Amino acid sequence: MPRASRKSLEPDGRTLRSERSRESMVAALFELVGEGVLRPTAQQVAERAGVGIRSVFRHFEDMDTLYAEMDARLRSEAEPLLRAAPPDGSLERRGRALAAQRAALFERIAPYKRAGNLARASSRYLQATHRGLVRELRADLRRWLPEVAKAPQAIAEALELVTSFEAWDRLRVEQSLSASRARAALEDGVLALLRALR
Repeated sequence: MPRASRKSLEPDGRTLRSERSRESMVAALFELVGEGVLRPTAQQVAERAGVGIRSVFRHFEDMDTLYAEMDARLRSEAEPLLRAAPPDGSLERRGRALAAQRAALFERIAPYKRAGNLARASSRYLQATHRGLVRELRADLRRWLPEVAKAPQAIAEALELVTSFEAWDRLRVEQSLSASRARAALEDGVLALLRALR
């Protein structure tokens, strides 16, 4: 069987332009949401990317597909925060470190999670990613604090609530706390529950 020529294996100019155009649209959505535009339209994405509205739907079947690409980019940035190794040491030391980890993670993903929450009711993809994040955070809590597995159910559930994105978002939005004050409140909540656990 004849080998393909090197030239035939290299992407042509048209393919490269298409890939760049697609990437510019993902970047546009990422920027818009990061700036606080929680319900960006395809028209806004097209304008920010410098392409026509038809280009958006030529590259992406629907907005869900575009959100999936944005989510992949965000995940690659946020993954190291979620995968950080828990420190050794006392329950209190690990509780403080967990609060710091959650504060950093939630502050990074906040605008994207808020945008996703607004669109979640009509998006199977966003419903699935939300359920996935809840499962990941629950498993992560038990990785940092394995004592939770043997804790009374009420304390385990309260720890999951206190360390959830929803609790963080309430502190930052409804209670108008700065990131540092929200982190302190999160830490205080975790430590109070851990004292009850002891």
